[in-house]
Amino acid sequence: MLSDTLRIAGTVNDSIVDGPGIRFAIFTQGCPHRCEGCHNPQTHDFDGGENVTLESLLEKLKANPLLDGVTFSGGEPFCQAKQLYELGTEAKKLGMNVITYTGYMFEYLLENADADNYYGELLSVTDYLVDGPFELDKRDILLKFKGSSNQRIIDVKKSLAEKKVVEAEL
Repeated sequence: MLSDTLRIAGTVNDSIVDGPGIRFAIFTQGCPHRCEGCHNPQTHDFDGGENVTLESLLEKLKANPLLDGVTFSGGEPFCQAKQLYELGTEAKKLGMNVITYTGYMFEYLLENADADNYYGELLSVTDYLVDGPFELDKRDILLKFKGSSNQRIIDVKKSLAEKKVVEAEL
């Protein structure tokens, strides 16, 4: 039973733009990056949005048999890494894949992971990580699942196994 709550800006039940296949996208509330030109500026304020239970989000995942996976976006998902790790663990049990978007670099998350921030745990349930801040001067609307060309789509499992960044094409 999941008992924690998550502060979110909103969800999209049948997203096809937040990763491959049909996805349940969760937009977390609160972001320290505040990238110029951000697609979701309403998610920046840590006091905005609403608190929802992880259990209610899990019920939404279970209710849609067409879902291929769940996408954690934002805001900044790693600001609520513990809750998303728990939800991601449950999503994996349902056979779903997990994509996490972050303004942090993969290397930063690895270097700064500790028992308190749950960065490593969230990475452990993430299949693909889209990392790096959005950079307005590198914006490209033709990029698949990314907003700017500096961002990378990382195969997290392979990267952790090979101890280096392994980029993926989705």
